[in-house]
Amino acid sequence: MSDRADKHGEDVFAARVGANAARKQRAQRAGDQGVWFGLGMSGLIGWSVAVPTVLGAVVGVWLDTRHPQAFSWTLTLLFAGLILGCFNAWRWVAQQNASMRDKDNHE
Repeated sequence: MSDRADKHGEDVFAARVGANAARKQRAQRAGDQGVWFGLGMSGLIGWSVAVPTVLGAVVGVWLDTRHPQAFSWTLTLLFAGLILGCFNAWRWVAQQNASMRDKDNHE
C-alpha cells in the first residue's frame, strides 16, 4: 500500500514538473511578443485608471461652475474616478490571472 501511495505522489509531482516545463517553453517561444504584450497591457491598465479619473475631474469642474457647493465637486469626483479606475484595473488583472491559471491547468 505504501508503494501505491509513493507511485501516486511521483505521478502528481511528474505532472506538475511537466506543466511547468510546458509553460516555460511557451513563454520562451513567445519571447519577442512578451515584451510588447507586457507594455501593451500596462498601457491598457494605465488608461483604465486615467480615463475615469480625468472624466471625474472634468465633470467636477463643470458642476463647480454650474452648482457651487461648500465642498469641491472636482476633488470629490476626481477621487471617485480614481477609485473606480483602480477597481476596474484590479478586476481586469484578476480576470487575466484566472484565465492564465485555467489555461495552465488544462494543458
